[in-house]
Amino acid sequence: MRLFTATALTLAVFSTSAIADQTTGTIVAYDRLANIIVFKDKSVWALDAKTLVPSDLQAGDAVTLTFTSDGDNGAKPASELHRD
Repeated sequence: MRLFTATALTLAVFSTSAIADQTTGTIVAYDRLANIIVFKDKSVWALDAKTLVPSDLQAGDAVTLTFTSDGDNGAKPASELHRD
């Protein structure tokens, strides 16, 4: 029984999937070639190459980005972008 409990606990710890985070901001600048967005609070966000971006996205738009935290490395590029 102890072995089963220890095994189940080990699997639970190591099988957790990455949890997506979100951030919201107002766009100040968007570089379509570099896939970079700068928010009004001066935070800079990279977009994944597969992230769908509206063709009419512009400064002043409020958006929500979905990304995955990467521990001590910061955050991975945003995987989703939604206008608010």
